[in-house]
Amino acid sequence: MYVVESKGGAIACMLLALFFLGTWPAILTLLERRGRLPQHTYLDYSITNLLAAVIIALTFGQIGDSKPGMPNFISQLSQDNWPCVLFAMTGGVFLSLGNLSTQYAWAFVGLSVTEVITSSIVVVIGTTLNYFLDDRINKAEILFPGVGCFLIAVCLGSAVHFSNAADNEAKLNGLSNSNKNGTRAVEISKSKETIPNKDRTKDLEDGNAYVEKAKFGTADFLIKVENRRAIKVFGKSTLIGLGITFFAGVSFSVFSPAINLATNDQWGTMKEGVPHLVVYTAFFYFSVSCFVIAIILNIGFLYHPILNLPRSSLKAYLNDWNGRQWALLAGLLCGFGNGFQFMGGQAAGYAAADSVQALPLVSTFWGILLFGEYRKSSRRTYVLLVSMLFMFIVAVGVLMASSGHRK
Repeated sequence: MYVVESKGGAIACMLLALFFLGTWPAILTLLERRGRLPQHTYLDYSITNLLAAVIIALTFGQIGDSKPGMPNFISQLSQDNWPCVLFAMTGGVFLSLGNLSTQYAWAFVGLSVTEVITSSIVVVIGTTLNYFLDDRINKAEILFPGVGCFLIAVCLGSAVHFSNAADNEAKLNGLSNSNKNGTRAVEISKSKETIPNKDRTKDLEDGNAYVEKAKFGTADFLIKVENRRAIKVFGKSTLIGLGITFFAGVSFSVFSPAINLATNDQWGTMKEGVPHLVVYTAFFYFSVSCFVIAIILNIGFLYHPILNLPRSSLKAYLNDWNGRQWALLAGLLCGFGNGFQFMGGQAAGYAAADSVQALPLVSTFWGILLFGEYRKSSRRTYVLLVSMLFMFIVAVGVLMASSGHRK
């Protein structure tokens, strides 16, 4: 079994996790903006998310011989370690609820702000819990100022969202006024029907072809995105999106401490003489429960959709191949990202590994590049956005500097 033991190796794992975990949300957001139902996307994503855990367990978890007190993955499956297995599976349940919630929050609040708020909540709650669970191996005088920076970023993220929402409303009002003057006509589709399969195929292949004629940040662009996207958000309260976002953040706060308990058994739940769960075994059980919850909830949402989404079916999902390869890729990225985060956390402390919650830096890059977020916004929005990102950069640097070394 391969074990990350050096501080440098742990930081390398964190950086890989940071890139993977910041990229997969952008892929799912892209599919939703092109009209693919989130239920279909999340079912595909869940399959490869579990596959990534299996690959990690059968490779890193099986390399070489077992070490004293650290059996290989397959050997550990038959051990009497159910108390810690339940901790790992509880973490998977909360991760699944958080990921499922953010899939809807992205439509309302935007990719960048959603990731900032959820990640900051994770750090404020989850990192504090991990610090005490890890027997304080991280430097408190460095760690908690970093947590404070993330808390400030939450406030700045909310401010960015409200400022940008006001900017978008002003753009749309300006367009409505020009319509009243007879200069142009714009229609916002309120249909709940899905986009015809032929049209959706073209959109998913051509990328942003459907908004090519509208410049990023304009009212035309906002309207054309709304007409194509699966989740219609015009006319809905922004508080809905923020409410979903905060629920997701609280859910995310639980999964890392749960894995910490599963691998290190700080509460002494295992029988004497039974080895602790290795990180690969814990991650496997974690991913299995994440997969089960995702499948149950999303099949239910196919037939009983929320937020006025169109009704679907299992047959329709199986026949929907438009964008499926991207959803499958997103699942792999998320799975490997979580795996690397846990591998780094086991070596340097899970509190320090929460530095990967700086993933909004990556997500914001994709949000601006792919989706035109914050284009043609007000100066106030730009100032708030830069301040938010700056606070994140400071916070992740401080959190990584607090890394300790588990004996």
